[in-house]
Amino acid sequence: MVRPSRRSRALRWAALAALAAASLLVLPAVSPADSHGPTLEGPIPGTAPGDRLSPVLGETYPFFSTWHDLAGAGYVEEEYYLSGHADAYSTAGAKTGTDVAYRTRLIVRRPVSQDDFNGTVLVEWQNVTAGYDLDALWNPRHLREGYVWIGVSAQRVGVDQLRGWSPTRYGSLDVTGAGAFTTDQLSYDIFAQAAQALKTPGAVDPLARLDVERVLAIGASQSAGRMTIYYNVVLPQETPVFDGYGFIVGSAPTRVGPEPIIQVLSETDVTNPATRRPDSVVFRRWEVAGAAHSGFEGAEYRRPLQVRDLGAAPVYECTNPHFSRVLLSQPIEAAYAHLARWVDGGAPPPQAPYLQFDGLTKVRNALGLAQGGIQLSQVSVPTALNTGSNSGPSFCILFGTHVPFGDAQLASLYRNHGRYVSGVSNADAANVAAGYLLPADAEENQREAAHSEVGK
Repeated sequence: MVRPSRRSRALRWAALAALAAASLLVLPAVSPADSHGPTLEGPIPGTAPGDRLSPVLGETYPFFSTWHDLAGAGYVEEEYYLSGHADAYSTAGAKTGTDVAYRTRLIVRRPVSQDDFNGTVLVEWQNVTAGYDLDALWNPRHLREGYVWIGVSAQRVGVDQLRGWSPTRYGSLDVTGAGAFTTDQLSYDIFAQAAQALKTPGAVDPLARLDVERVLAIGASQSAGRMTIYYNVVLPQETPVFDGYGFIVGSAPTRVGPEPIIQVLSETDVTNPATRRPDSVVFRRWEVAGAAHSGFEGAEYRRPLQVRDLGAAPVYECTNPHFSRVLLSQPIEAAYAHLARWVDGGAPPPQAPYLQFDGLTKVRNALGLAQGGIQLSQVSVPTALNTGSNSGPSFCILFGTHVPFGDAQLASLYRNHGRYVSGVSNADAANVAAGYLLPADAEENQREAAHSEVGK
């Protein structure tokens, strides 16, 4: 792993010792840092499905610990405490505090072997819109592609929920400076310090000495908004720690900086064509037709976690049948691969067509499907109406619509099964050639089409 020379190790050992005594628990290993650098402790004992209510730390587990078969893919999941002193910033970029103590956590999902690692670390700003930490951009394609994924708990809402969920495991966490900064003024520097801790680890290395080539910041929706503030007004005052940025289903910076940016938006997120930032030598914007801000794939992944860790999964009563089935995660995964090459000095991601508008209204075909943008095979060779639009209570506006076509409509579109399968194959081949889809995802779509009943 490439590391600059480590800073001097003038530690706050007395504070850490006091914390250990107060908690009455055996703390995991500690990676020291100086008064301006972050400290890592871990890995924290306990993995799912342990007993979070046990008074013994080793019998707890990380909140929303993934149910994916990490071990089968040669991966592990571990959790670490991250502590240090952060500067506070307003949303306008004014520094409102310096060297404010904080303590939070990182979730790490990484390959065990260097041979399975592609050299890229994805550092996600955990989303807290639902009132708890959400690994919105985690998906099993990361295992296939060989990424390290890191989730950072940077905001008060998520940390407060963790403290209540397991006081044993998370009771010592605080990102408010003991209540002095309750609107996430510390979050920007905490997020950056997480990357700093990964790049210059001490005795505790969450990446287990994997050879890291690049560290990318990613955030979805609300988290993309926070990252936008960080990039626009905080980063110019700080030392850069990220090599590139992925802003997903949310805003992107207006400031032109040296670090490359890719923004990937669902159909839901594109509402005013006049506000688009044009592509440039450091910026790309992709818009995906038919995809929802929060679609079916993410909802299905989270459902068992919500039942396990929150007691139940939410039930929604939206105006239209909800959760678009367009796989937004597929072009997102392609975007990460492009961004990794871009920050290494390679070619920028391909430009993509924008969704078509008539004024402020999206142009749709006779089937009701959005025109323009990146057209995945789920839209260009459709078996259902998938859109980014919906309405109703709670988060319904973000879920999009999914209405399967009836047998008669499918028969009118595809005379036989082979016609449908070849249509999917041709559409995906075009998207792979254009750079919007990875070959492995095209193969996934092809298998699904081949096993479907469409045209039979």
